Amino acid sequence: MKRTCLLLLISITFALTLRAQTGTANEYIVISGGPSLIEWESFKKIPHDHWWANFVRAARIRLGELREQRGDDALITWIVYKPGYERRGTRQEKQNLLSNIASVQQKYKLNLVYFSTQKQLLDYINGGTKQHPRDTWKIANLEYFGHSNKCCFMFDYSNEIDSGSKVWLHETELKQIDRKDFAPRAFVKSWGCHTGESMCALWRRATGQRMIGAIGSTDYSGSDVPGWHPTLGSSTGRWVH
Repeated sequence: MKRTCLLLLISITFALTLRAQTGTANEYIVISGGPSLIEWESFKKIPHDHWWANFVRAARIRLGELREQRGDDALITWIVYKPGYERRGTRQEKQNLLSNIASVQQKYKLNLVYFSTQKQLLDYINGGTKQHPRDTWKIANLEYFGHSNKCCFMFDYSNEIDSGSKVWLHETELKQIDRKDFAPRAFVKSWGCHTGESMCALWRRATGQRMIGAIGSTDYSGSDVPGWHPTLGSSTGRWVH
C-alpha cells in the first residue's frame, strides 16, 4: 500500500514538473465587451444593443460549449468589461447586472475576471495569475464578443460617450501581447464587426496566431438555442483569417 502511494506521488510530481517545463497546460478565454446606452443610441436609425445581454448571452453559450468540450477540470476564464455593465445597470436597466454575470460564472464554474482598462486586460493575457501563470498556462482559445471596427476592439462603445470609446485595443497596440502567451495553433476569433478587414492581419503579425474575423458586420439578434453563435450581418459578409 505504501509503495503504491509512493508511486502515485512520484507520478503526480512528474506530471506537474513536466507541465511546468513544457507549458502544456491550457487556458480557454472568452472576452465580453460592454453594451451601449440608449441615451446615446435612441436618435440613430438602427440603435445598438436593445438588450443589455447581447455580448453576455453570446459568451454564455460559447462558455457552455467549452465546458462541455473540455471537461470539468479545464481552466475556462471569462473576462468582462465591468464599467459597461455597471453603467448600463444603473442608468438604464435599474438592476445589478453583475449578479446576472456571476450566475453564469457559478453555472459553468468559470474563472471570472473583470477589467476596466486596456492595461488590466493585457496584464491578464500576458501574465495570468499567481496560481495559473502564463509561462506554464498557455492560451489555447481566445474569443471576443463585443463592439469593434476593422482596426479596434471597442470595449465601451457608446456606453460612456456617444458613438465612441474610451477603452479599446487597437491593432497598432497588439504588439504589447507576448507571442509566447499562446499554445501552438490556438483558436482565436473575433465575433465583432469588421475585424476581418484589417485587424486579423495585424493580429497574426503581432502574435504569430491566426484570428478569424468578419468582413462586414455581425448580428447578435439570434435565439438562445444550442449551437447559436452571432452571424454575419449581410449576405455579402464572410469570415476570414
